[in-house]
Amino acid sequence: MAEAAPTATPAVLEQFGYQLEQMLGHSTYGKVYKAVACQQRAQVAIKVISKRKAPEEYLIELLSHHIQVLKGLHHKHLITLYQAIETTAWHYIIMELAPSGNVLQRVQNEGPCPESLAGHWFSQLVLCLAYLHSRAVVHRDLKLENLLLDYQDNVKISIFGLPQRVAPEDANRKSLGASASAEVSTREALSQTFCGSFTYACPRILQAQAYDPFLADTWSAGVILYALLLGRLPFDDTNLQRLLQQIQRPPVFPSWQPLPQDCKDVILRLLCPASQRLSAQELLQTPWVSRFLPLGPLGDLPSATEAPETQSSRCSFPASENL
Repeated sequence: MAEAAPTATPAVLEQFGYQLEQMLGHSTYGKVYKAVACQQRAQVAIKVISKRKAPEEYLIELLSHHIQVLKGLHHKHLITLYQAIETTAWHYIIMELAPSGNVLQRVQNEGPCPESLAGHWFSQLVLCLAYLHSRAVVHRDLKLENLLLDYQDNVKISIFGLPQRVAPEDANRKSLGASASAEVSTREALSQTFCGSFTYACPRILQAQAYDPFLADTWSAGVILYALLLGRLPFDDTNLQRLLQQIQRPPVFPSWQPLPQDCKDVILRLLCPASQRLSAQELLQTPWVSRFLPLGPLGDLPSATEAPETQSSRCSFPASENL
């Protein structure tokens, strides 16, 4: 049974026109609720974060910085940030609601995806990832449970929490793709901060080495594609030493679940050394991914720097507020 809304926060949210309904989930420092934006007559998700429970570093860096990053991002396969409200005790993050659960739940309940469904979801993931990278934003925590689903079974990437904007002078042109600004330097953007889950982490992260964050995202995408098609992870993450050994070799494809060679080629070009790994923009041009792109030939696709609108993202919400 869904948990009822808390008694301490509804009054604040009602001032801004939100009516809490039920709890959807929780994390270390807060909870996520389903709510209704009364004026827009739209369902939303509200993340309620306790300032008392969350460390100051989290509040300053993960909230103040990342909210600023998210405000400028709009894509039909990205969960939209509508509004951020701050009081003396709480942060309220109002976001687009993805009502159909997440991809991890689907794989756990139904097993490996048919190639058509895996291609549908993966192509949407890559389109959104190419958009983020074209804006010099890296996700840093791509995993099955962060791929949410709308009513039409389309992917909506949840990005709240760990996204990072990479300074243009430090960004790698190959990782950003051809649509990035001509002023972008070719010098690699290497991050020293580990984020995300070991299961989806690229070798350089697990080896505690500096890494290209754009190519770390595409490694994670390779883990996701393997899991979609085979219903299991490509590497054993129950033992870190074993995991470190396994990621030095190409993933094994079981004989009981044959995959098309062009699909295997995509996985092998993602779960490989960074010097050989495909960028998100290059992924869009692979034969297997291009078959599932929603608008047909690559030339018909919107530019990666465009921000396709959705019905929900056209709703007008107030600006961020402090109380």
